[in-house]
Amino acid sequence: MNTDTGLRAQLERIHRKGYPAYKDLKGSYQFPGYILHIDHVQGDPFAAPSKLSVEVSQKAAGFPNELFDRPHKRIALQDHLTRLFGNAMSESTFQAKGSGKSGLMSVSRCGQEVLERTALEMNEKRILVRFEVGFPANGRSINAVELEKILFQFVPACVKKSLCYENIDQKKVRKVVDLAEDQYAIRQELSKRGLIAFVANGSILPRVSGVSDKPMKDAVVFRSPKSMEIELKLPHAGLIRGMAIPKGITLIVGGGYHGKSTLLKALELGVYNHIAGDGREYVITDGTAMKIRAEDGRAISHINISPFINHLPNGKDTVDFSTEDASGSTSQAANVVEAIDSGAKTLLIDEDTSATNFMVRDALMQSVIVKEKEPITPFIDQARALYEEQGVSVVLVAGSSGAYFYIADQVIQMDTYQALDITEEVKKVCTECPDTCSRECAASSEEQNGKEPVLWQQDHRVLRIGRVEKKHDQIRTKQFGKDSFSIGKDTVDLKYVEQIVDGEQTTTLSMVLKYVIERLEKNGDQEIRRLMEEAVTVLEHKGLSGLVKGSYVSASMAEVRRQEIYACINRYRGFR
Repeated sequence: MNTDTGLRAQLERIHRKGYPAYKDLKGSYQFPGYILHIDHVQGDPFAAPSKLSVEVSQKAAGFPNELFDRPHKRIALQDHLTRLFGNAMSESTFQAKGSGKSGLMSVSRCGQEVLERTALEMNEKRILVRFEVGFPANGRSINAVELEKILFQFVPACVKKSLCYENIDQKKVRKVVDLAEDQYAIRQELSKRGLIAFVANGSILPRVSGVSDKPMKDAVVFRSPKSMEIELKLPHAGLIRGMAIPKGITLIVGGGYHGKSTLLKALELGVYNHIAGDGREYVITDGTAMKIRAEDGRAISHINISPFINHLPNGKDTVDFSTEDASGSTSQAANVVEAIDSGAKTLLIDEDTSATNFMVRDALMQSVIVKEKEPITPFIDQARALYEEQGVSVVLVAGSSGAYFYIADQVIQMDTYQALDITEEVKKVCTECPDTCSRECAASSEEQNGKEPVLWQQDHRVLRIGRVEKKHDQIRTKQFGKDSFSIGKDTVDLKYVEQIVDGEQTTTLSMVLKYVIERLEKNGDQEIRRLMEEAVTVLEHKGLSGLVKGSYVSASMAEVRRQEIYACINRYRGFR
């Protein structure tokens, strides 16, 4: 292995040469206390920055094994160290001068959620952090003096400040790990107690704005209705109290701007752990929960939407339904069925982002448009069967139709951001006013009696890949922010897969899709479930880097759930 002395000599040799001479630096160099890897060198000063990594042995780093001996603790510690490394690096970025991206230094920017990332990985042997550096130039000539500052002053300072246990705030590290253990304990309690979510008293649910996920200052803190309040004893925080949402059908109602959607959004993101100070540290949701909405224009490939839509006027098969341009109702029907197929045991739905005709048909509409002329069986008619036959719970935000009251197991009213349990009042009203909205619900229940259970799973689907554009015999992907990416000439639109919270998750999904396509090209047609579960297994057993061919691993990948993997595959238009 080369040494730091050898690297300094190389820098002196290539100073003021043409920019391509930087390519000679690629390799590994032993520095005092760590190894510097120059993994990829940019082609010119205006191109994407060079990719570097630093490897520190655990013996040199000195982190006690008890801080990362379980996955949830390790991920929390990795997240914390990534933030420390990023803070240290921000002090040095662009301190080295030059053209284009000269002097840029960056590592993954972590949001409010705690995610496993390729930016920093640790185990009992080492810590590896991946980052980017803009190699300095004057025009298109190498400025090795400025790069020497980065590699011999700035990077060592970042390593010392953030990757050495004796130099960082050890009490804060302990709090980070303790919080992760408490969050894990709550998730275990959800399963034991038959709950789908827990929202702690004192949580701050409103966010600063639509473009900031940080907690709103002076927001109304959350308090559970006494009738829904439970107490949990956590390993480190001790006794905490909050609202428990049991399995079943839960309705969230209230006036406009009173916090209905804010509560649902917190539950939606409760599938992830959050950092201390976020306000949602103890908002924990079933990890399989999936947000469902209408998605006009999406592609649907061979999905059985017949539980919701039948006998279309054009005679189109809804047991094996495909379209390149779905309507609001067909897209939402497909989204429900695909979520169930992905293993989701909780569906989160906001009436505001749903197709109205998919969700409910009131008694007057059913009187005017007879059932034989309406191909849609609304969600309200299937929600109970979905729970009783599939064990899939529903949390539904509603503000316009009282029909939902008749299927709800519990009803939460949001009143100026405070939660009230009005279940008993609602049941009383429903008993006293059965004619208002219940005729269609009762009729639907009678029709369901004696019928065969609905076939929700899509086990029969086999993927067949069409022609994928390649460059130099490689499948190329390009990301467009958090919401979409292209693979070959096809674009995968993930804008309405609302639980994707980080662009690095989108990068991972592009790698998953590439992996699936390559498997199909190699082995021929395969069952979709088998392929997707194979990709999930790779991620679970080999980590994010298991999807990558060769030695170079992108520094911009973050963990994704099985549900987002299924959603991504189902939105790719290149499969048949």
